[in-house]
Amino acid sequence: MGSKGYTNILTVDKSQLPHSNIILVLVGLLLRWLTGLHSYSGQGSPPMFGDFEAQRHWMEVTLNLPVDTWYFNTTENNLLYWGLDYPPLTAYHSLLCGYIAKLLVPDSVQLFTSHGHESYEHKYFMRLCVFLSDLLIYIPALLCFFSLENSTCLVQGKASKVLFLSQTFVYSVAFLYPGLILIDHGHFQFNCISLGLFVWACLHMSENNHILTCVLFCLSLNYKQMELYHALPFFFYYLGCLYKTQSIPLLLKLGTSVVATFTVLWLPFLNMSQLKQIIHRIFPLYRGLFEDKVANFWCSANVLYKFKTQFTNDQMAFICLCVTLVAILPSCVALFRSPTFTKFQLSLINVSLGFFLFSFHVHEKSILLVAIPVLLYLPKDPFPVVWFLLISTFSMFDLYVKDQLVMPSLVLMVLFYISIHHFVTQFCSGHYLLWFSFLISMFGCIVLMSFSLFLLPPLRYQHLFSLFISSYSFAHFVLFFVYFYSKQFELNFKLKHIKTT
Repeated sequence: MGSKGYTNILTVDKSQLPHSNIILVLVGLLLRWLTGLHSYSGQGSPPMFGDFEAQRHWMEVTLNLPVDTWYFNTTENNLLYWGLDYPPLTAYHSLLCGYIAKLLVPDSVQLFTSHGHESYEHKYFMRLCVFLSDLLIYIPALLCFFSLENSTCLVQGKASKVLFLSQTFVYSVAFLYPGLILIDHGHFQFNCISLGLFVWACLHMSENNHILTCVLFCLSLNYKQMELYHALPFFFYYLGCLYKTQSIPLLLKLGTSVVATFTVLWLPFLNMSQLKQIIHRIFPLYRGLFEDKVANFWCSANVLYKFKTQFTNDQMAFICLCVTLVAILPSCVALFRSPTFTKFQLSLINVSLGFFLFSFHVHEKSILLVAIPVLLYLPKDPFPVVWFLLISTFSMFDLYVKDQLVMPSLVLMVLFYISIHHFVTQFCSGHYLLWFSFLISMFGCIVLMSFSLFLLPPLRYQHLFSLFISSYSFAHFVLFFVYFYSKQFELNFKLKHIKTT
């Protein structure tokens, strides 16, 4: 799975013209828009519809109701109908979109009467909201992040064989990654905002802009609470920096930035009843261990042992917390002891994947919170990264089927593979076991997708193929977890060896 025997050397190729990269960004934008022409989550499926309706309803609620009622169940705000369950920044964004919708498609945000609104104009408006969010936040973040690592080559010491990673390849992987396109522009969500802010935070951390790092990550966390997947690496990185430097000015910068950002965002909700209600809404223990089939430990192991029936939700939440902490704390401690940016990146991968595999109430879409940190690691270890991105996209295939997004999902996956095929074949040249393993992995994905599309499951096991897909993906994610953990501790060992010599 890895690039054993290769040493990473960073070079900058200033002769490379940007035209092909601009074309790749435009192609990525075109694919996003074309994906948006297809159906979305819950289209034509009353009474609850889906995530598309949830986002529309939040615009309706924030636009028409007082701020102190947004998170409370009232006669005008039925929390059982897609009640707001994200932090305040999502609510403010919904309010902004609601004001614009009132000007362009007013029927879509009328209180009560707009429930289930599905006009063509409204679909166009909603798709445009996501498209512009992606264009203004996520895509510029990726462009700036990867511009720091403009051109990379990997040198194999023994054979003196050079494998170039062009900026074109990096941009192809970054902007054609199907997972985020299908979820945001197909299924319909705004992950591009929280993940874009997260990428901006990582960029500024790499440049030691501590205040901007804290502000941007706090914004990301206050847009989607699932950014907690990334919070511990940020915390332990800066804790390690403070421990090593004993810098009071740095502590003041970090503390002031975090407190000020949270205070501004939570200002309308700074009373005990509001805080308790929002926390109750954004951490819904009542929803259970998992909903649909998801490629994590609990869903796969539930086939053998019925956790959902043997334990209460509170008990399972505690068990999940303990198992997750055991899985992620070694990575956090290693980062604390040696806080470098590369180790921070690996810790982001390991901690977020640990959360995905073992935490409570994980959605299949949460794999995006792992995929983006993995994507940022692309120039340092490209082959495992592209392999992971393919599996992460495949792991959500059941969701594409449910949302009638099979055709765009297959087209995007094929295009993505075509964009990386030359690199994969070059990288695996001479590594026959690695090439064989990759082919077997991809063949298994194709077989399971074919089963899901063309075969009927037994009547007694209606979710059999969904379970196969999630369990197959889970097996891959466990191997990736082991691999990236080994990379982090291998880096620890190398740093210790350098210091002792």
